[in-house]
Amino acid sequence: YSHLQKPSSVLRYIDWLGWIKAPQMMVEDPKVIVSTGWLHERINDQLIKVIDASWYLATMKRDPVAEYRLKHIPGAWFFDIEEICDKQSDLPHMAPPGDQFFSALKTSGIRKDHQLIVYDGMGLFSSPRVWWLFKLMGHDKVAVLDGGLPKWIDEGRPITDRAEPGEPFVGKPYLQNHLIADFDKVFVSVREQNCEIIDARSVGRFNGKEPEPRSGLRCGHIPGSRNIPFRKVLNEDNTLRDSCQIEEIFRSAEIDLRKPLITTCGSGVTAAVLNLALSRIGYNNHSLYDGSWAEWGGRLSAPVAVGAD
Repeated sequence: YSHLQKPSSVLRYIDWLGWIKAPQMMVEDPKVIVSTGWLHERINDQLIKVIDASWYLATMKRDPVAEYRLKHIPGAWFFDIEEICDKQSDLPHMAPPGDQFFSALKTSGIRKDHQLIVYDGMGLFSSPRVWWLFKLMGHDKVAVLDGGLPKWIDEGRPITDRAEPGEPFVGKPYLQNHLIADFDKVFVSVREQNCEIIDARSVGRFNGKEPEPRSGLRCGHIPGSRNIPFRKVLNEDNTLRDSCQIEEIFRSAEIDLRKPLITTCGSGVTAAVLNLALSRIGYNNHSLYDGSWAEWGGRLSAPVAVGAD
């Protein structure tokens, strides 16, 4: 859909026609998202590399490394979000410099010509973050596995506890800086209102009614930002909603798609779910605020709003 060429009434009519003609089917896009069936058909393809990007909040009391060692999709390499990050930053799991990122891939078996498929143990939670990281580093052939490991297992597809070391990675980053936003860019955007800022946290945290899980942070949100909790773009089984539903969610939140979009969340992980959803509907003028509320809420110089805007 082109939001700049078709009025919303026409889009709604097209959406309605599509709905009555046939149910929404999964659209495979190797640069955005693919189904478990798509991957299963290609699991032995030498140009496919699977990545386990599982990561959990401390409150979930789950160990992604231990779970990977017990069971994962055959051939999958574990991407540790807490280790492959900027170690010089005091903020959680910030994107690392390009050379550090690729140095961390040295035993992954990933090649420049690989089609990467990223999944996680929640279904669709942390995998979009790693999808975004590879995009940021210039590896565009990467997609998220819709429904992740839970859907894969529920369908009776193969799993293993065997981890196979890969060939050393040889490559260099081609940073796509338009995909990332820093504090200064967001600060200017608030002042000039030249971007739409979308917060993926819960309604309670956005409104400042729920405490932040990280100590020392103020409660509330970036002034002028909109709230679309990341779970809103997911189905009950943690698969991504179809394009028409995603379009309506952003439309209902009164997001101006004529502007660049910046996503944010607690620490830059679940914000990527919104970036993935935007890419699914063909809207690509979006970036991710890597510091997110862990940075903004901790800086006294950053303005904070509370309540519903």
